[in-house]
Amino acid sequence: MNQRKFIIIGAAIMDILARPVDASVFTSGSLPAGAIAMHTGGDAMNEARVLADLGADVRLVSKVGMDPAGNLVLSACRDLHIDTRYIRRDPEIPTGVNIVLVDHQGERSFITCPDSTLRKFYPEDVPEDALEGGDILCFASIFVSPHFGNRELAGLFSRVRAAGLTVCADMTKRKKGETIRDMRESLSFLDYVFPNYEEAALLTGEKDPERIGDAFLSCGVKHVVIKSGAKGCYVCTEGKRFWSPACGHAWCLDTTGAGDTFTGCFLYALGQGFSLPDCARFANAGASLCIEKTGAAGAGKDLQKIIKRAGL
Repeated sequence: MNQRKFIIIGAAIMDILARPVDASVFTSGSLPAGAIAMHTGGDAMNEARVLADLGADVRLVSKVGMDPAGNLVLSACRDLHIDTRYIRRDPEIPTGVNIVLVDHQGERSFITCPDSTLRKFYPEDVPEDALEGGDILCFASIFVSPHFGNRELAGLFSRVRAAGLTVCADMTKRKKGETIRDMRESLSFLDYVFPNYEEAALLTGEKDPERIGDAFLSCGVKHVVIKSGAKGCYVCTEGKRFWSPACGHAWCLDTTGAGDTFTGCFLYALGQGFSLPDCARFANAGASLCIEKTGAAGAGKDLQKIIKRAGL
């Protein structure tokens, strides 16, 4: 097994999930849910957890508050043997806590707090020495933190590239109407980008996956991996384009963390030296296991199950 060092940068928070929930709660005043649970969450924490569960060497670069939620995040990281030296604690800011409402189809709605660590993560929270010893870095994810715009991301990614790491980034929906032209400088440093279809379509203004891929490639991204839910994922480079189908027999209970699980699994496979098609198959299989559980945690705990479902 190759032992590559992964560095994951971004949000580490707590999620409180309730399912199934529908709009009737606002008229009934009370609604019985089949399950209510609390898990670690946040894009970076989710990806780091998947990698750690798979046995990878992971460093998480993030920020939490000096509060019980922050304690829970750090405790979970220690249990997973995630390197926490670069998780900063800020006594002035509460740790992000998301309320996640999951409907009968497994789709989610989030209630977030903009004054928590989720939105108060700054470029200075990523010191130069946080990159030392890394092989593959993923910024998880673009548009989550308002303090990491195109210029700040370009500065970070150029540092990562100069340090010799593979540069990756996940993505969420744009927040201020940004276009791919606005993000061209930062995207130019990326070896891999992992938007879902809706995020990529909004950013590029294109609807066809091939044209979406072209838009990212034109900015200098080397590998574009478009997460497409039940369709699987579309992968394109300058020399290769293909669809990797989803695992059709998965039963969708909760989609929370599925995209992060996909990215974490793809990164793991990349670190193991898998081919590009096998990375996609492995990532699709991991995401399919995630949606069969409540919450983002746990899908990476059984490596052999992922390998079997991926047909590898």
